Amino acid sequence: MSRVAVVTGSNKGIGLEIVRGLCKQFNGIVYLTARNEKLGQEAVQKLKSEGLNPSFHQLDITNEQSIQALKQHLQDKHGGLDVLVNNAGFAYKGADTTPFGIQAEDSVGINFFGTMAVSKALLPIIRPHGRVVNVSSQVSQMSMKKCSAEHQARFRDRSIKEEELVKLLNKFIETAKAGKHKENGFADSAYGMSKVGVTVLTFIQAREMEKDSREDILVNCLCPGWCKTDMAGAKAPRTAAEGADTAIFLALIKPKESQGQFFYNRKPIAF
Repeated sequence: MSRVAVVTGSNKGIGLEIVRGLCKQFNGIVYLTARNEKLGQEAVQKLKSEGLNPSFHQLDITNEQSIQALKQHLQDKHGGLDVLVNNAGFAYKGADTTPFGIQAEDSVGINFFGTMAVSKALLPIIRPHGRVVNVSSQVSQMSMKKCSAEHQARFRDRSIKEEELVKLLNKFIETAKAGKHKENGFADSAYGMSKVGVTVLTFIQAREMEKDSREDILVNCLCPGWCKTDMAGAKAPRTAAEGADTAIFLALIKPKESQGQFFYNRKPIAF
Protein backbone atom coordinates (compact mmCIF):
# COMPACT_ATOMS: atom_id res chain seq x y z
CA MET A 1 0.00 0.00 0.00
CA SER A 2 1.48 3.38 -1.03
CA ARG A 3 2.04 6.01 1.62
CA VAL A 4 -0.28 9.00 1.26
CA ALA A 5 0.02 12.69 2.16
CA VAL A 6 -2.76 15.30 2.09
CA VAL A 7 -2.16 19.06 2.10
CA THR A 8 -5.24 21.24 2.66
CA GLY A 9 -5.66 24.58 0.87
CA SER A 10 -2.79 23.86 -1.49
CA ASN A 11 -3.59 25.28 -4.92
CA LYS A 12 -1.40 28.37 -4.27
CA GLY A 13 1.00 30.04 -1.86
CA ILE A 14 2.59 28.10 0.98
CA GLY A 15 0.27 25.12 0.45
CA LEU A 16 1.37 24.74 -3.17
CA GLU A 17 5.02 24.91 -2.09
CA ILE A 18 4.41 22.21 0.55
CA VAL A 19 2.93 19.95 -2.15
CA ARG A 20 5.86 20.74 -4.48
CA GLY A 21 8.37 19.87 -1.74
CA LEU A 22 6.58 16.68 -0.70
CA CYS A 23 6.34 15.53 -4.33
CA LYS A 24 10.15 15.70 -4.38
CA GLN A 25 10.88 14.26 -0.93
CA PHE A 26 7.96 12.10 0.26
CA ASN A 27 7.99 8.48 -0.85
CA GLY A 28 4.30 8.14 -1.76
CA ILE A 29 1.23 9.84 -3.20
CA VAL A 30 0.71 13.56 -2.46
CA TYR A 31 -2.79 15.05 -2.63
CA LEU A 32 -3.13 18.71 -3.54
CA THR A 33 -6.55 19.83 -2.30
CA ALA A 34 -8.54 22.97 -3.00
CA ARG A 35 -12.04 24.28 -2.42
CA ASN A 36 -12.29 25.31 -6.09
CA GLU A 37 -11.84 22.26 -8.34
CA LYS A 38 -10.79 24.29 -11.41
CA LEU A 39 -8.05 26.15 -9.51
CA GLY A 40 -6.93 22.91 -7.90
CA GLN A 41 -6.67 21.08 -11.22
CA GLU A 42 -4.75 24.02 -12.74
CA ALA A 43 -2.26 23.86 -9.85
CA VAL A 44 -1.85 20.09 -10.39
CA GLN A 45 -1.15 20.67 -14.10
CA LYS A 46 1.42 23.35 -13.22
CA LEU A 47 3.31 20.87 -11.02
CA LYS A 48 2.99 18.12 -13.63
CA SER A 49 4.60 20.45 -16.18
CA GLU A 50 7.58 20.55 -13.78
CA GLY A 51 7.84 16.76 -13.86
CA LEU A 52 6.08 16.22 -10.50
CA ASN A 53 3.06 14.00 -10.03
CA PRO A 54 0.55 15.19 -7.39
CA SER A 55 -3.00 13.85 -7.19
CA PHE A 56 -6.04 16.11 -6.70
CA HIS A 57 -9.10 15.95 -4.48
CA GLN A 58 -11.61 18.70 -3.83
CA LEU A 59 -11.77 19.83 -0.20
CA ASP A 60 -13.60 22.69 1.51
CA ILE A 61 -12.59 22.54 5.18
CA THR A 62 -15.78 24.36 6.21
CA ASN A 63 -18.03 21.79 4.50
CA GLU A 64 -18.61 18.51 6.34
CA GLN A 65 -19.84 16.75 3.19
CA SER A 66 -16.63 17.72 1.36
CA ILE A 67 -14.49 16.52 4.30
CA GLN A 68 -16.33 13.19 4.46
CA ALA A 69 -15.98 12.70 0.69
CA LEU A 70 -12.19 13.05 1.01
CA LYS A 71 -12.12 10.67 3.99
CA GLN A 72 -14.15 8.08 2.07
CA HIS A 73 -11.86 8.39 -0.95
CA LEU A 74 -8.73 7.93 1.18
CA GLN A 75 -10.21 4.88 2.90
CA ASP A 76 -11.53 3.27 -0.29
CA LYS A 77 -8.50 3.93 -2.49
CA HIS A 78 -5.61 3.83 0.00
CA GLY A 79 -6.91 2.32 3.25
CA GLY A 80 -5.96 5.48 5.18
CA LEU A 81 -3.27 8.16 5.09
CA ASP A 82 0.16 8.87 6.52
CA VAL A 83 0.70 12.64 6.46
CA LEU A 84 -1.86 15.40 7.03
CA VAL A 85 -0.77 19.01 6.60
CA ASN A 86 -3.53 21.35 7.79
CA ASN A 87 -2.52 24.40 5.79
CA ALA A 88 -5.87 25.87 4.62
CA GLY A 89 -6.46 29.25 6.19
CA PHE A 90 -7.87 32.73 5.75
CA ALA A 91 -7.10 36.27 6.88
CA TYR A 92 -8.81 39.60 6.37
CA LYS A 93 -6.55 42.36 5.08
CA GLY A 94 -5.59 44.98 7.66
CA ALA A 95 -7.57 47.73 5.91
CA ASP A 96 -10.75 45.63 5.57
CA THR A 97 -13.80 47.43 6.94
CA THR A 98 -15.84 44.28 7.64
CA PRO A 99 -17.21 44.54 11.23
CA PHE A 100 -14.87 42.89 13.73
CA GLY A 101 -17.54 40.45 14.92
CA ILE A 102 -17.89 39.04 11.41
CA GLN A 103 -14.10 38.93 11.01
CA ALA A 104 -13.89 36.97 14.26
CA GLU A 105 -16.59 34.50 13.21
CA ASP A 106 -15.09 33.95 9.73
CA SER A 107 -11.46 33.72 10.86
CA VAL A 108 -12.11 31.34 13.74
CA GLY A 109 -14.68 29.45 11.66
CA ILE A 110 -12.20 28.67 8.88
CA ASN A 111 -8.81 28.57 10.62
CA PHE A 112 -9.81 26.84 13.84
CA PHE A 113 -13.15 25.08 13.37
CA GLY A 114 -12.28 24.06 9.79
CA THR A 115 -8.92 22.62 10.86
CA MET A 116 -10.57 20.84 13.77
CA ALA A 117 -13.27 19.34 11.50
CA VAL A 118 -10.69 17.97 9.03
CA SER A 119 -8.63 16.60 11.92
CA LYS A 120 -11.64 14.90 13.53
CA ALA A 121 -12.39 13.14 10.23
CA LEU A 122 -8.85 12.20 9.19
CA LEU A 123 -6.88 11.58 12.41
CA PRO A 124 -8.76 8.29 13.00
CA ILE A 125 -7.55 6.94 9.62
CA ILE A 126 -3.90 7.97 9.98
CA ARG A 127 -1.67 4.92 9.99
CA PRO A 128 1.12 4.18 12.51
CA HIS A 129 4.19 6.43 11.98
CA GLY A 130 1.87 9.13 10.62
CA ARG A 131 2.62 12.85 10.83
CA VAL A 132 0.17 15.70 11.44
CA VAL A 133 1.36 19.25 10.75
CA ASN A 134 -0.82 22.25 11.61
CA VAL A 135 0.13 25.58 10.03
CA SER A 136 -0.26 28.21 12.74
CA SER A 137 1.40 31.62 13.16
CA GLN A 138 3.49 33.58 15.64
CA VAL A 139 0.62 36.09 15.51
CA SER A 140 -0.96 33.60 17.95
CA GLN A 141 1.82 34.39 20.44
CA MET A 142 1.36 38.14 19.98
CA SER A 143 -2.36 37.73 20.56
CA MET A 144 -1.76 35.56 23.64
CA LYS A 145 0.20 38.42 25.24
CA LYS A 146 -2.83 40.67 24.77
CA CYS A 147 -5.23 38.22 26.43
CA SER A 148 -6.06 38.42 30.14
CA ALA A 149 -3.80 36.51 32.55
CA GLU A 150 -6.70 34.11 33.16
CA HIS A 151 -7.15 33.31 29.46
CA GLN A 152 -3.39 33.01 28.95
CA ALA A 153 -3.23 30.47 31.78
CA ARG A 154 -6.07 28.42 30.27
CA PHE A 155 -4.63 28.45 26.73
CA ARG A 156 -1.17 27.50 28.03
CA ASP A 157 -2.44 24.71 30.28
CA ARG A 158 -1.29 21.49 28.61
CA SER A 159 -4.21 19.62 30.23
CA ILE A 160 -6.87 21.82 28.54
CA LYS A 161 -9.62 19.77 26.88
CA GLU A 162 -10.91 20.37 23.35
CA GLU A 163 -14.38 21.23 24.73
CA GLU A 164 -12.93 24.06 26.83
CA LEU A 165 -10.90 25.40 23.90
CA VAL A 166 -14.05 25.39 21.73
CA LYS A 167 -15.95 27.18 24.50
CA LEU A 168 -13.26 29.88 24.80
CA LEU A 169 -13.19 30.55 21.07
CA ASN A 170 -16.98 30.64 20.84
CA LYS A 171 -16.91 33.15 23.71
CA PHE A 172 -14.40 35.24 21.73
CA ILE A 173 -16.76 35.26 18.71
CA GLU A 174 -19.79 36.08 20.86
CA THR A 175 -18.07 38.96 22.69
CA ALA A 176 -16.48 40.23 19.42
CA LYS A 177 -19.95 40.50 17.90
CA ALA A 178 -21.04 42.54 20.91
CA GLY A 179 -17.88 44.70 20.71
CA LYS A 180 -16.83 43.48 24.17
CA HIS A 181 -14.03 41.02 23.38
CA LYS A 182 -11.27 43.17 24.91
CA GLU A 183 -13.09 43.69 28.19
CA ASN A 184 -13.68 39.92 28.24
CA GLY A 185 -9.94 39.28 28.10
CA PHE A 186 -9.43 38.51 24.39
CA ALA A 187 -6.98 40.04 21.91
CA ASP A 188 -8.03 42.48 19.19
CA SER A 189 -6.94 40.21 16.32
CA ALA A 190 -9.43 37.84 14.72
CA TYR A 191 -6.64 36.04 12.84
CA GLY A 192 -4.46 35.92 15.95
CA MET A 193 -7.19 34.38 18.11
CA SER A 194 -7.99 31.82 15.41
CA LYS A 195 -4.33 30.76 15.37
CA VAL A 196 -4.22 30.59 19.19
CA GLY A 197 -6.92 27.97 18.65
CA VAL A 198 -4.85 26.08 16.04
CA THR A 199 -1.74 26.07 18.27
CA VAL A 200 -3.58 24.87 21.38
CA LEU A 201 -5.49 22.29 19.30
CA THR A 202 -2.10 20.91 18.22
CA PHE A 203 -1.09 20.37 21.85
CA ILE A 204 -4.41 18.61 22.55
CA GLN A 205 -4.05 16.35 19.48
CA ALA A 206 -0.46 15.49 20.41
CA ARG A 207 -1.57 14.51 23.92
CA GLU A 208 -4.31 12.28 22.47
CA MET A 209 -1.84 10.59 20.11
CA GLU A 210 0.48 9.84 23.03
CA LYS A 211 -2.34 7.68 24.46
CA ASP A 212 -3.28 6.17 21.08
CA SER A 213 -2.56 2.51 20.33
CA ARG A 214 -1.14 3.42 16.91
CA GLU A 215 2.61 3.79 17.17
CA ASP A 216 4.61 6.96 16.51
CA ILE A 217 1.99 9.44 15.28
CA LEU A 218 3.53 12.88 15.78
CA VAL A 219 1.53 16.13 15.81
CA ASN A 220 3.27 19.51 15.64
CA CYS A 221 2.52 23.04 14.45
CA LEU A 222 4.58 25.81 12.95
CA CYS A 223 4.77 29.43 11.94
CA PRO A 224 5.84 29.75 8.29
CA GLY A 225 6.84 33.37 8.84
CA TRP A 226 5.69 36.40 6.86
CA CYS A 227 5.71 35.18 3.27
CA LYS A 228 4.85 36.67 -0.11
CA THR A 229 1.39 35.18 -0.75
CA ASP A 230 -2.04 36.45 -1.80
CA MET A 231 -2.97 36.39 1.88
CA ALA A 232 0.07 38.24 3.28
CA GLY A 233 0.87 40.55 0.37
CA ALA A 234 3.96 41.39 -1.69
CA LYS A 235 5.85 43.31 1.03
CA ALA A 236 6.60 40.14 3.00
CA PRO A 237 10.32 39.32 3.25
CA ARG A 238 10.11 35.53 2.76
CA THR A 239 9.12 33.46 -0.24
CA ALA A 240 6.27 30.95 -0.03
CA ALA A 241 8.88 28.20 -0.52
CA GLU A 242 10.79 29.43 2.55
CA GLY A 243 7.52 29.39 4.48
CA ALA A 244 6.82 25.81 3.37
CA ASP A 245 10.21 24.48 4.47
CA THR A 246 9.39 23.80 8.14
CA ALA A 247 6.05 22.18 7.25
CA ILE A 248 7.85 19.76 4.91
CA PHE A 249 10.49 19.13 7.58
CA LEU A 250 7.77 18.26 10.14
CA ALA A 251 5.92 16.03 7.66
CA LEU A 252 9.07 13.93 7.33
CA ILE A 253 10.54 13.94 10.87
CA LYS A 254 11.94 10.76 12.35
CA PRO A 255 10.28 8.82 15.20
CA LYS A 256 10.30 10.53 18.62
CA GLU A 257 11.91 13.63 17.11
CA SER A 258 9.19 15.98 18.33
CA GLN A 259 5.66 15.83 19.69
CA GLY A 260 3.27 18.70 20.46
CA GLN A 261 5.74 21.49 19.68
CA PHE A 262 5.50 24.87 17.96
CA PHE A 263 8.21 25.31 15.32
CA TYR A 264 9.76 28.21 13.46
CA ASN A 265 12.69 27.76 11.04
CA ARG A 266 12.79 24.03 11.90
CA LYS A 267 13.33 24.75 15.61
CA PRO A 268 10.84 24.45 18.50
CA ILE A 269 9.90 27.81 20.08
CA ALA A 270 8.00 28.66 23.25
CA PHE A 271 4.28 29.41 23.13
